[in-house]
Amino acid sequence: MKIDPDLLGELETVAHQMADAAGAVILPYFRAPSLDAENKLSEGFDPVTVADRAGEEAMREVLARHRPDDAIFGEEAGHTPGSSGLTWVLDPIDGTRGFISGTPTWGVLIAVGDASGPVLGIVDQPYTGERFIGTPAGAALLRAGQRRPIHTRPARPLREATVFTTFPEVGTDIEGSAFRAVAERANLTRYGMDCYAYALVASGQVDLVIEAGLQAYDIQAPLALVRAAGGIVTDWQGGPAHDGGRVIAAANPQIHAEALEILHTTPDGAA
Repeated sequence: MKIDPDLLGELETVAHQMADAAGAVILPYFRAPSLDAENKLSEGFDPVTVADRAGEEAMREVLARHRPDDAIFGEEAGHTPGSSGLTWVLDPIDGTRGFISGTPTWGVLIAVGDASGPVLGIVDQPYTGERFIGTPAGAALLRAGQRRPIHTRPARPLREATVFTTFPEVGTDIEGSAFRAVAERANLTRYGMDCYAYALVASGQVDLVIEAGLQAYDIQAPLALVRAAGGIVTDWQGGPAHDGGRVIAAANPQIHAEALEILHTTPDGAA
C-alpha cells in the first residue's frame, strides 16, 4: 500500500494518541489483586477483562474524534464500517493470559492499512514504557522520551537461532509437530511472550516467531513492525499473513527460508 507522507504522519499521530489513551485506562488494572477475568470459551481458556474492553473503548473514542471515516476491527467490539478505505485493527491487550498473571509481556496492538495489509503498526508495552512502531520510514523504539531506530538481526543459520512461540502446543497436533521440527534444530526455544516476541525480532534480539491460529488483530501490528525493521512475515506457505492463521516472522529472508523449508517437509506441516 502506497500512502501520502502527510497522511502517514497524521495516522502516526493518531496511533500514538490511541496508544496513550489505551495505556492510561489499562495500567491501573495490571497486577490489581481484585481483577477478574471472564472466559470466552466453553472449552479451554481465553480470558477477557474489564481492562481489555476499556482499552479498546478508549482507542475507539480517539478514532471517533480524529478519524471518523475509517473502519475499525477490534478484538472486543468487532467491526465498525468506514468509507475512507482504511481500517484500524486493534487488540487492546494482546496476551491477556500474561496480563492476568502479572507478566509484562502483553501489549497494546494498533495497526492501520487497507485490504492488502497494514501500513503502520504499534506494539506498546505501557508498564515498561516501551513503544515499538513500524512505518514505511522504518522501525523505532520510543522510550523515556527518546526515539531509537531498530533493526532485525543479520542472517545466521538456524542452529544458532533463537525461536519463540506463545504456546508449547502451537495449535493442532500437526502444527505443533511442524513447529518442533524447526525448534529442535535451533539453538534456543522460548515460550509465552505473545506480541512481545515480535518486538524482540524487530529490535534484533531473536530470530524467529512461529505461531498458528492467529486472528488479524493478533498479527497486523507485529507484522508491520517486523517488516519495517527489515524482517519478513508470511504464512507457512510463504504467502500473506495479515489475515492471521499460521504465521512465521523472521529476522531476515535467509532464516525465513530455512525454517519454511522445514515446515514444508514436516508431514502435513504446511497443509
